[in-house]
Amino acid sequence: MQPQTRKLRYHVAMSLDGFIAREDESTDCFPGDLQAENVTDYLFSLASEYDTVLMGRSTYDIGLKAGVSDPYPGMETYVFSRTLKDSPNPRVQLVRENAADVVRGLKERAGEDIAWGRVIRGAQAHAHKDIYLCGGGNLARTLFAEGLIDEVQIKLNPVLLGSGKPVVSRLPQDIPLELLSTKTYRTGIVLLRYSVKR
Repeated sequence: MQPQTRKLRYHVAMSLDGFIAREDESTDCFPGDLQAENVTDYLFSLASEYDTVLMGRSTYDIGLKAGVSDPYPGMETYVFSRTLKDSPNPRVQLVRENAADVVRGLKERAGEDIAWGRVIRGAQAHAHKDIYLCGGGNLARTLFAEGLIDEVQIKLNPVLLGSGKPVVSRLPQDIPLELLSTKTYRTGIVLLRYSVKR
């Protein structure tokens, strides 16, 4: 049995007209009720589905401006930036070059084959979880172009912005998607999950 590679999932909030932030990078346009069901689902998915998070400099800066240098302390964190000189936190790994090569390496680091007989007898088996691409329209463009993104998970917010930072732009080719699931929340938010067709 061959080891399976991990999935890279672009998991992002978006306005109805396709923007993940305003032009000034702010995201206060999206509902912020921490008690909402969609927030509970999001936090559960972070804990149960991912063990690694990737983000670009702009996404990382949102937390950094609020004094948060390690926004996902339960995950292995990578920030992709050509301009950030040093990582503000020893747990956050800074990647300046070869984003595609780094991501390929992370996807292939899927743990060892699971010996199901040993698992059934109670032995521990380690299998890595998926990789979370958090925000990062420019980083998403690079990774889509390299064929590295496996799924797209969009939290579609009931708001129109008119302009802003697009979910992804200037792709070298169309990226066909297949709908895997939808979930509608009372707040009007719709969670859409797609696989990238190969």
